[in-house]
Amino acid sequence: MDTISGKGFSFVKRIYVPRILGKTVGMLAVTAALAPTEPPIWVWVLMLVNGVLWPHVAYRWAMRSHAPYHAEQRNLVIDSLMAGFWAAAMQFNPLPSLTILSMVTMNNVAAGGRPLVQRGALAQASGMLLGMALLGPHLQLHATDLQVYASLPMLTLYPMALGWVSYQLATHLAEHKKRLSDLSRTDSLTGLFNHGYWKDRLRRKFLICQQRDGMAVVALIDIDHFKTINDTYGHVIGDRVLRHLSTELKQSLRETDLAGRYGGDEFCVIFPKTTQEHACLAMERLRERAASYHDPELPELRISLSIGLSAFHGDFADSEQWLEDADRALYNAKRQGRDRVDVAKPVFTGLRLAWPE
Repeated sequence: MDTISGKGFSFVKRIYVPRILGKTVGMLAVTAALAPTEPPIWVWVLMLVNGVLWPHVAYRWAMRSHAPYHAEQRNLVIDSLMAGFWAAAMQFNPLPSLTILSMVTMNNVAAGGRPLVQRGALAQASGMLLGMALLGPHLQLHATDLQVYASLPMLTLYPMALGWVSYQLATHLAEHKKRLSDLSRTDSLTGLFNHGYWKDRLRRKFLICQQRDGMAVVALIDIDHFKTINDTYGHVIGDRVLRHLSTELKQSLRETDLAGRYGGDEFCVIFPKTTQEHACLAMERLRERAASYHDPELPELRISLSIGLSAFHGDFADSEQWLEDADRALYNAKRQGRDRVDVAKPVFTGLRLAWPE
């Protein structure tokens, strides 16, 4: 409900200024068309109320509502009702009547699509019947030069205002879509790519290397004894360690390197266009920086990393096999005492590729 209300407030705010402009320039067309008919004084008072006060009343009314979006749609239906009334009051003078009715309908199309257009058309018809009941059924098919000129601001300024609102909405939606896209591919704790998105990028990189005989290296990084850190100091400290490592990764890597959180305390990196030696140096630097971690509140806490590397080669059947190769190197680093970088060492036997047990 809070989310719906938030969207409703934004919707009300976007319509506020265009309604003020539309009512202001609309009064010019209505005044020019009403004057020759000599309507009763209450019609002039109603025009001032509808043109000057109503935009502010509608805004406050919708903003104070528990459902501002629906309240604003109600306001748009009232706008349609009044447009129909003014068309009848102007004795259906073609240019000003069609101008006001079409602009209100344009509002309904932009704000609510077909359902609001249908409700608005019914409201317009009701307004016309109300106007004819109060002022009599009259028809004036001739528009004077003054009435033509008085309708021009409505025909030019209001569509520009509505177009500007539509542009702002499109920009806002594009930004919102980008934020959603970022959230869908990013790990919320570390800000790195999440498991699914990183593996998708690994598959793409594998295909590129396979097709172009390119170079790339995959690294799997594991925080040594992370479960003990969580059990000893708590998950808050554990999360702090994970964020620290992600920060070190971002600072240590190139813009083209792709770092992600593989899961739990395990991280992953793709080094495109990189030799195994350069990737090994980068991971050694990361390991040393992690080892220098210092928490003033927990001076005894130390971090070490075990890292496995695997360089791409054409004998891999798919990206999963490439990743398994890096995982074997990571396991070997742990088996050899942890706190080290290990590089996968494939062994070629004839035309077949195998790894030493």
